[in-house]
Amino acid sequence: MSDKVPAEVIGSRTTTGKALRVNLDMNIYGAFAEIGAGQEVARHFFQAGRASQTIAKTISAYDMIYSDEIYGKEKNGRYVVESRLNRMLEKEYSLLIRRLNEHRGSKTTFFAYANTVATGSAESPKCHGWMGVRFQKKPGAEPNDIILHVRMMDQRRLQQQEALGMLGVNLVYSAFYHSEDPSDFMNFLVDGLKQGQIIIDVIKFSGPALKHFNNQKMNLELVKRGLAEAVLFGPQTGVGSDAVLNIADTIWGKGLLIQRGFYRPITQTHLDVMSKGFEQLKLEMKSQKLKTSDIFPIMEITSEFDIDVDEFWHRVQIITSLGYYVLISNFKYFYELKRFFRNYTQAPLVMVMSARHLENLFDPEKYKQLEGHIFEALGKLLDSQTKLYIYPHKNDMMCLTTKSFFPGKEVNHLYKHFIENSQILDISGCDDTDTYYHSSDVQKMIEKKEKGWEKLVPNLVVDYLKKHKLWGFGKSK
Repeated sequence: MSDKVPAEVIGSRTTTGKALRVNLDMNIYGAFAEIGAGQEVARHFFQAGRASQTIAKTISAYDMIYSDEIYGKEKNGRYVVESRLNRMLEKEYSLLIRRLNEHRGSKTTFFAYANTVATGSAESPKCHGWMGVRFQKKPGAEPNDIILHVRMMDQRRLQQQEALGMLGVNLVYSAFYHSEDPSDFMNFLVDGLKQGQIIIDVIKFSGPALKHFNNQKMNLELVKRGLAEAVLFGPQTGVGSDAVLNIADTIWGKGLLIQRGFYRPITQTHLDVMSKGFEQLKLEMKSQKLKTSDIFPIMEITSEFDIDVDEFWHRVQIITSLGYYVLISNFKYFYELKRFFRNYTQAPLVMVMSARHLENLFDPEKYKQLEGHIFEALGKLLDSQTKLYIYPHKNDMMCLTTKSFFPGKEVNHLYKHFIENSQILDISGCDDTDTYYHSSDVQKMIEKKEKGWEKLVPNLVVDYLKKHKLWGFGKSK
């Protein structure tokens, strides 16, 4: 291939222009490894020209036996998984260092790019894959990793391949030229891609040159920008950890117990709701001869009202430190959340909520934008394996349960149908619960400096709010 480069390409922000800038940088040298359907990224660097200055090696192990011989077998027998990507990065980067470090290590920043991608299938209807880059920021420095799981949302395979190639070039380009500022990095990572063309389910940063990247905040940024439908954070043993999980791998085939809330802050009531919901779901799982150890309790926060990344991060820190999974999603309606999870599990899925929310759930005005209105929304939400657990809403004046809720005439028969089929059911009686305290109740008490709020939240929450001056104590530092 000719190394002659058209003048209009040099310096442009096209995919070819970005690849060319990397190729013209005499300090950057590395390898590309692409397996499965991901054969698109190295091609851009070859087509841009001057590829000999950048590419030490490319490899495309399309056959599974060849792939296993090169990178070893995965215990689960799968190929499009994070562990496979890590094996690829480790193998290719270590070969570069072993073979070339003595020859040119003093003047070269080495890198290895890898991806493992699957095209659409019955099991996985969308093209998806893992991609990543291991790279040095300075010659001789310790390497850094950026890895992400992506879904290509175009319907046609050629368009999926084009998006994959563009994203891969952007990743390498951004790693070298835009990794000083997290916001700048994110801008260039998706530069040139159309809105909705890709979904980034998770992104992770590690290494000495990327310490200023907070993994939790970067994944919250994905939801804020509409690049992710939802991100999942795992339980922690203490405040300060940043486990970000791939949703598909984490919840595959599991039973889910989901409580939606603001958690600003999380209250003792929220914990009791989850506790009673958990016990009820255990009974249902046992009746279906399913493992109760496969129940995932998830606290979910919708980004419907926009995301303040720093403020949401504090909520994530608190809830994961209490031992719960936290999902930040961009789903406005419960049926959207259900549809999302059904991509990964057909086990029982339960949403647990206060009886006070029944009025909002069965309000026909909320669903006028749907062709089938409220019937479509609730029909998509509830079935034999998807239920609503209702927790009593109790205060000094009343106690609401499913039995004290009376919807309007036009939906009353619909409500009765779900009750009679045990798709909406009470999980506790009024005598077994205390006063229901929302996050807003506690926040008002804090702002008014009323005594007693500390008893309404876990001790960890009290300490965290005071330390970080949150939600009534002033702005966080």
